[in-house]
Amino acid sequence: MINEKIRNNDIMEMYQKSENILSDIQNIIETSQQKAYHTVDIILSQRNWLIGYRIAAEEIDGLDRAEYGANIIKRLSKELTAKYGKGYDRSNLYHYLRFYKEFPQIVDTVRRQSHICLSWSHYRALLQVADPAARSWYEKEAYEQTWSVRTLQRNINTQYYYRMLQSQRKELVEQEMIAKTSDFQNDRLEFIKNPVIAEFLGLSFNTDFTETELESSIISNIQKFLMELGKGYAFVARQQHIKTEKEDYFIDLVFYNYI
Repeated sequence: MINEKIRNNDIMEMYQKSENILSDIQNIIETSQQKAYHTVDIILSQRNWLIGYRIAAEEIDGLDRAEYGANIIKRLSKELTAKYGKGYDRSNLYHYLRFYKEFPQIVDTVRRQSHICLSWSHYRALLQVADPAARSWYEKEAYEQTWSVRTLQRNINTQYYYRMLQSQRKELVEQEMIAKTSDFQNDRLEFIKNPVIAEFLGLSFNTDFTETELESSIISNIQKFLMELGKGYAFVARQQHIKTEKEDYFIDLVFYNYI
């Protein structure tokens, strides 16, 4: 059972004392942060699945399901966004609905027993995969191999599943993948870079921690330089949040020249 496995990964049981107090405390802090992130992201996946389930149930009651469903999502988006923020726009609500339809088995709707084992960011990446067999394989591998979201996204983009199917030497394909995703897997701060989590917790976006002091200083100077170029330049935003089908990005500086 997934839930049993999560319970067994309690930080109290995982702690082991060494001779280095600094290393021990750093490990406690980082393990706690990772555990907290994992717990929040699992709840986020459960929430999104249930939202999709409820919208799908409402669709069934409509005579013209396509039009009725579109009207439901439009109305919900307006009301939920006004109360809770951007996480409930029409694009996200359609994602939640598709999440339920593509993964109906991960929650037993009779006993409400969740078998969700990946984060919402993982599932959102999996929704890009049209082939059910490939999607199921990526889901299984992402869980068993503890792939980060960036590792999963890269493997989907590079057709890793199909290359493994066709390869006569699968170990070479796997070794190459591991080498090329090692930086993704070792990024211990990935969990605090996810704006979806901040939004879910009702926190404002803060992307300063994604920039080094040097990069931040350079951007500040570029901003000042561009504003001094002459007439017509208007500063729009710094670290502008852009959301796409696959990932969330931040544009360092956004300017507009009205001339």
